[in-house]
Amino acid sequence: MTEKKRYKCVACGNLTRFDVVRFQRVREFHHFTTGGDLEIEDEHTIEETIESVTCRWCESSKEVVEI
Repeated sequence: MTEKKRYKCVACGNLTRFDVVRFQRVREFHHFTTGGDLEIEDEHTIEETIESVTCRWCESSKEVVEI
């Protein structure tokens, strides 16, 4: 399970709206029903990298900090 991070934009005070670009590698168990529907029953994150976080209010990326 991915750890949830909170962000704050120091420039405008935003605590709720951010665009997050992340790279993620996961291992998943795919179970297809006889009808062809996919159910993912087990998921493990192997690697995750946050590439950028941008404030949705003021579009700053340099003033966003992790809290």
